[in-house]
Amino acid sequence: MATTKDYRIGEFTFPRGWFMIADAAELNTHKPLAVRFFGKDFALYRGRASGRVFLMDAYCPHMKTHLAAPNNTSYVVLDGGGSNVEGDSIRCPYHAWRFGPDGKCDDIPYHEGPIPAAACVKTWTVVESLGAIFVWHDPEGGEPEWDHPSVPQFDDPAWVRGHWDHLGVLNQHPQEVIDNIADYAHLSPIHGSTVDRYENSFSGHTVTQRQCGGHRTLTAADGSGAVLHTDTTYHGPGVLISYLNGMFETVLLITHTPIDDGSIKVWHSLIVKSPSNQAQTTTADLVMARQYQESSRLAFAQDFEVWTNKAPCINGLFLPSDGPFMKVRIWYKQFYNPRAMKQEFLDQCDGVFVPRGAVAYTAS
Repeated sequence: MATTKDYRIGEFTFPRGWFMIADAAELNTHKPLAVRFFGKDFALYRGRASGRVFLMDAYCPHMKTHLAAPNNTSYVVLDGGGSNVEGDSIRCPYHAWRFGPDGKCDDIPYHEGPIPAAACVKTWTVVESLGAIFVWHDPEGGEPEWDHPSVPQFDDPAWVRGHWDHLGVLNQHPQEVIDNIADYAHLSPIHGSTVDRYENSFSGHTVTQRQCGGHRTLTAADGSGAVLHTDTTYHGPGVLISYLNGMFETVLLITHTPIDDGSIKVWHSLIVKSPSNQAQTTTADLVMARQYQESSRLAFAQDFEVWTNKAPCINGLFLPSDGPFMKVRIWYKQFYNPRAMKQEFLDQCDGVFVPRGAVAYTAS
């Protein structure tokens, strides 16, 4: 398992950006959820008072008890109806110290006098969007550099919302997944695509792949039939949003988040425009959308299976006809280094690139 240091990406072990940390459906009760990302343990919970989602470091400063680990025996939990969430606050199941959504301890039941200022836990910026929970992670502690992930189709009644496929843990550094956005040469061998046009473009915190052609998984099995057009963008280092126009008009969502240095958790979802072209989706639309999401998941599984069984590509033998791998790797470095260095990397990669032998997507 290779690490950030092995890839020589930058100063920080984990990157800056918006990252998915949970399916919102996992918080459909008031029980907190223990999650681990960026080499840290967290407590994630939905407030009973506001319904908002809150994230804080996992361990109580008193005696380092996990605030969100499953607990079925503490009377803090039993008296709370099976949960230690109280209003928009959370109580430690060990000594009942209570922490507000700002992370400050606001109640110690057995203590008289002022509460020590050190009785607090770090809180994190989170948003609920696209049926998921996203956190802003920044090793420098800065405010979000770009907007959180969202697409208007998610709230459009003419589109079928997808569910989140939990694809599990991939014991690879995220660099291996990011490389895929520039991998022109894999489209035919892995996905059975017949690529007619292809290009990559880099701009700020985004990198985009545009391509069109037949696809044996998402169009006809023999590669004929509808041409699949895809406009796929990484918005920062962990959120991929792809607009597809082939058998159905769809928005593909793939997210990955570092768990520890060299492992990631991966999710997949699909939003499908009403196949019957109705202003309001029907039951038949839902059935077709679910079937198409499974086809999309299987297409992504073709990549996932290779990643699961490959060695780390520290120094790849890249060819000019493979795609702009080195441009992607330079672009990716901006998130692992101080913001003050960002432009240094962007100056080396911003623009549009077409692999040798390919036809630009924007060509007539």
